[in-house]
Amino acid sequence: MRVSHIKKTVSICECTALARSYSHRKMEIRAAQRTFEGAYMRTALSQFSFALVILKIFTSEFYAIGALFAAYGAAVMLCAVYRRYQGNRQFFSATDGDGETVKKFRTSGSSVFLLACISMGAYITLIVLTWQLES
Repeated sequence: MRVSHIKKTVSICECTALARSYSHRKMEIRAAQRTFEGAYMRTALSQFSFALVILKIFTSEFYAIGALFAAYGAAVMLCAVYRRYQGNRQFFSATDGDGETVKKFRTSGSSVFLLACISMGAYITLIVLTWQLES
């Protein structure tokens, strides 16, 4: 009778440790989502807001710049969707050469590179549109 009581206690302790580990991992994933995925979405929304300000306040010769910021906001939002898709596959397990399962982490370098390319294209287009305003 006493042995079964000890087994129940051990299994409860194991469950508690597993729950804490799961809770910590869940909190870590939520923090990453708030930090990274939220940043992409906030950037997209701020670009839409800036485009609206340009389109409402300035004259018609600035409409191309406002449209550029709206397109840039849409591209950043698509990048945010891609980042969310990539973030859901960021933590994974793989089998190494010895047959043991190891936990791995995949960085988000491709979404950062995509956003860098989109931003560089938008900045170059902005410079060209600004030069065309002078003439």
